[in-house]
Amino acid sequence: MSHWADAAADDEDAEESLVRAYTITQGRTASARDDLTLITVITTAAAPRDQHADRGLQPEHRLILRQCRTPVALAEVAARLNLPVAVTKILVDDLIVRGRVTARPPLAVTVGEEPDMILLQAVKDALLRL
Repeated sequence: MSHWADAAADDEDAEESLVRAYTITQGRTASARDDLTLITVITTAAAPRDQHADRGLQPEHRLILRQCRTPVALAEVAARLNLPVAVTKILVDDLIVRGRVTARPPLAVTVGEEPDMILLQAVKDALLRL
């Protein structure tokens, strides 16, 4: 499945993808939250005790819940779903409202604290492998 932005404007597959994105967001074009960024870390919250809590969730919501069992950046969630970030933000917002996921900014280095050089080296090495 190709990303909707990769296809030509007159391509029927692109039109179907646009309709799909519109459908899974129930026509919404932006998230109600303005604090969701590409680097926001999403984590699945404890499963609700109510057996009907998952009613109304799209398959993409369920995929997000599975992906975020360990903390994941919003951009990575969008990439794995092969959806635009704007659509992913709306879906994540739905899950936040339901109490199914939490969102937080990435951990920052405290003022005056030295950055973790081992972590920075690991990131550099991973980028070089791309």
